[in-house]
This record gives sequence, structure tokens and C-alpha cells, in this order.
Amino acid sequence: MGRKVLEYQDLLTVAVEAAQRAGDFIRETERPSDPAFWTRKGFNDFVTDVDTTAERLVTAHLKERVPESQVRGEELSPDDNTDDLVWLVDPLDGTTNYLHGYPAYAVSIAAVYHGVLCVGVVLDVTRRLTYTAVKDGGAWSEGTRLHVSSVNDPSTALIGTGFPFKTPALLERYMEQFAVLIRETSGIRRAGAAALDLIDVALGRLDGFWELELAPWDVAAGALVVREAGGVVTNADGSHDVIKHGSIVAGNAQIHGWLLEKLRQR
Repeated sequence: MGRKVLEYQDLLTVAVEAAQRAGDFIRETERPSDPAFWTRKGFNDFVTDVDTTAERLVTAHLKERVPESQVRGEELSPDDNTDDLVWLVDPLDGTTNYLHGYPAYAVSIAAVYHGVLCVGVVLDVTRRLTYTAVKDGGAWSEGTRLHVSSVNDPSTALIGTGFPFKTPALLERYMEQFAVLIRETSGIRRAGAAALDLIDVALGRLDGFWELELAPWDVAAGALVVREAGGVVTNADGSHDVIKHGSIVAGNAQIHGWLLEKLRQR
């Protein structure tokens, strides 16, 4: 593998370029608001030509710049990865928001090198803001370093969440968790794009976030941004390995610990 593959900053440049290419395409393409043009992949799970074309643009750029790498994502092969360098890509995180014109959707790209999550890029498409992180290099946006909040009292914390809209079997457990947390915090928000929810944690807008079922490409980039902004990201069992299907819990250190304890009781 060439030297440029080993340089995280080089990988970051490639990922930012790919995200911007997809973001430009999404903004410039007429939104398919008619459900007749939506394809249902599963329960409450839609995909359009916009998703698949954005994925092709991202994949082409990543493979052109780093030919030895592999690309994985929701519209791509979901198989486990054994390659030296793997890109985890969600070309349109928040597809349902996008289809309804709700302005919370993103392009999410992460690089995993020899099993280490090393680069993360989240592009907020509608706001044209790019959030980046490199392992041990901090989290940044437009030249400003990001920091998680300093809120340590759960009663004043604002918590983000994601409904188990694709997995109704988890709804009963989720509702029990929701009922506990709504009583013990200052509020719960659900915007519908996990990558941007994690960015809000990194920005300190949200003090914590949890969701019961996500894919690696949903969370990889945002998880690195949160960690490099001083936060903690695990699954609901406390494992720091979130590059797999399952739950996610994120926040500043104090709120993450409290949130993890509450969720483990349900």
C-alpha cells in the first residue's frame, strides 16, 4: 500500500473531497418528493436514485484516489471487512428527512485502517458545513475545534435519540428507556439523522445520544468526531467497538456514564 494511504491527513483530504462531491450532487438534484419514485428496501426504509448515485460518486472518488481500499455501506456490500483500509460510507444519512424536505441529512464517510477508526467526515448537506476528525488530531469544522459540553447534571442535560423505526421489535424496550430519561433530563430530541446527532454531541448542543440499532456506516464518522471532541462513544454494553451493527451511546464523560447506567437498567 502506498505511503499516502498511511497518512491520516491524506485520507481526510480524500474523504472531504468525496463528501463534497456527493453533497453538491444532492443539492443540485431535484428532490423526488413523489413516493412513486421511492424504493422500499424494508420496513420504513426507503432508497432513491439520489442515494445510489451519490454512493457511486463517493465510491468512484475513493477508489480512484486510493485504489487499494475497499468501500462498504448501506447501498454497498455489508459484509465484514478484512482489508487493510476500509471506507464506511453513508451517502445520504437521513433519507426520509431528505424525501420530505426536512433539512437534516448528511453525507458520512469514515476510514478504518487495520481495524482502527482513523478518519471521519460528516457533511451537513443543507447547511454546507463539514465536520472532520483524525485519530489523535482533534475534531474540527471550518477551522474551529469542537468540544463536547460540560453539563454534568442529568436534570439539565439535553439528550438526542433515534427511534427504532426499522426494528419495531425493539419499540417496547425503547419506550421504557424513553419514559425513564424524559423524567430525569431537561428534554429529548430526535432529528432523524444519526451522523448529525453525533455532530450535535461533538458541538455541545446535545449532552448525550442513544439509539438501539444502527449500522457501522451510520455512526463511524460521527463517533470519531465525538471522541476527538472529548466525548465518549460505546455501545449499550459499554464496549468501545461501535464499528458493527447494534446500539450506540454517546456523550460527554459524565452524561455518557449516567446514560449508560440508566439504559442498562432497561
